[in-house]
This record gives sequence, structure tokens and C-alpha cells, in this order.
Amino acid sequence: MKPAPFEYHAPETLEEACGLLGEHGDEAKVLAGGQSLVPMLALRLTRFAHLVDVNSVRGFSGVRRENGTLVVHAGTRQRVLERDDEVGAAVPLLARAAPLIGHFQIRNRGTVGGSLAHADPASELPAVAIALGAELELARAGGATRRVPAEAFFVGTWTTAAEADELLTAARFPVRPGSCGFAIEEVARRHGDFALAGAVCAVSGDGMAGLALFGVGSVPVRAAAGEDALRAGAPAADVAEAATRDLDPPTDVHASAATRRQIARHVVERAVTRAREEQRAAN
Repeated sequence: MKPAPFEYHAPETLEEACGLLGEHGDEAKVLAGGQSLVPMLALRLTRFAHLVDVNSVRGFSGVRRENGTLVVHAGTRQRVLERDDEVGAAVPLLARAAPLIGHFQIRNRGTVGGSLAHADPASELPAVAIALGAELELARAGGATRRVPAEAFFVGTWTTAAEADELLTAARFPVRPGSCGFAIEEVARRHGDFALAGAVCAVSGDGMAGLALFGVGSVPVRAAAGEDALRAGAPAADVAEAATRDLDPPTDVHASAATRRQIARHVVERAVTRAREEQRAAN
């Protein structure tokens, strides 16, 4: 099939891109890597009158350190997370999550901002952002910006807190000092498939605990009860029980709700165990 007709825009500045979104509102859609959007357009699962291609926007990609934060600009390719030594040293979870995203051809083109803004609940990067307490930066025409905590950014399947005239420009991930441990675990039918269920865990010697699940609901889930158990030093199995006790995962052609709940408990226990082992080894 072919996409429905649309008008193509290729802005070269952030102000121009935000202006187009402000002008066309819900009729416009940002095109970054296109790894999710293009197939949906081709299958006519969605349609927009205007596509705003941000690949030529100056300064829209790249990674930098800033005041204890790793700033990943939205147009940064996913392959950068996988291959850049600075990313791996500053925020290890990003480097570990990247190889789980589709296949290398997808990561060569897909962007960090595209994955976050697409808000697929089975995607790895949104859960990483929640577990680490990341902030997402949005811009609109006129230079106005705001930052949204990752936990508040994802509001539904393919739906975020960004307004129609706002553009996701960067994700800000805290760089944790001292002894830390990080892990991401998932179960998928084949490598490169979306996970049936997955878990992201972050712990540190100063009591920081982050735990998020993906593939088990309409949004990535911050497991607050699991985090409490994690901080209290509960066994990994008890943390997993607390994290998944209130889960209500979907049933679809890939797995039943009961299967997803069981997988979620398993991956949480594995992620907690691995993160704790790494944190202890770092002491």
C-alpha cells in the first residue's frame, strides 16, 4: 500500500520546525528516523496532511555532558547509544538497552527522540527514561521550552504529554556518581521483536532505586512498590512480587495476561539480581 497524500516539509532550524508544528497542529507529524512512522503511513494505520522532516535541523543530534546530566539530543541515532564510549560510561543503561532495539538496520536510522515520542509501551528507551528519572525537553515556536519528567511524559499507547505545537528536542539522563548497578532484561519471541515483557533496574550505594516495566500495559510502568522493596533490601524474588502484584497486562495474539505477568516477575527478579551484583562489585 501507499501512504495517503501529504505535504512534505524539511526545515533547517529548530524555530522553523516548531513554527510548522504550530501552524498545522494535529495535521502535522514529525518525521525523524521513520522506522515506526513510515510503515504505519504505508499501511494507512495513520495519516497526516503534513510531515515535518527534522533530519536537516541544525544541532538536533549529538550527546553532551552538562551539570551531572547526559543530554541526548532527539535526533541522535540509536546506534550512537550502542557505540559511543561516553554514553556507555555516563549512563550504562542506554548502551545496554540499545542492542535490544530492533535490528542494527533500524538502529542505524532510528532516533532516540523518535523512540521516546512514538511512545510504544513495549519499547525499551521509555522504560529506561522512567527508571533513571530522566527529563524530556520540549520546545515550541518563539523559543519557549519546558521539561517533563519521563514518568509524566507517557500517557497512553502512542500518546505523550507533548502538545501538538511542541517538538521533543532532548532527553536528559542523570549521571549517577559512586557505586551503581544497572540491568535491563526482557523476553521476546525472537531477537529484534518487541518484548513480551521487560524490566529495567537501577540501584546505587546512596539508596537510589529505579525500577520500570515495559510491554505490560498501555504505558511503561514505574514499579513504585518494587522500588520500595528494593531500597529496603528485600530479596530479589520479593521485589519482583511487589513490582508485579498489581499488574494488569493485556492479552493478545502473542501472550495471555497471565503469561505476561509471569514473565514480568521473572525479568524483574533477574534485573534486580544483576543490578545488585554490579553495584556490590563497584564498591
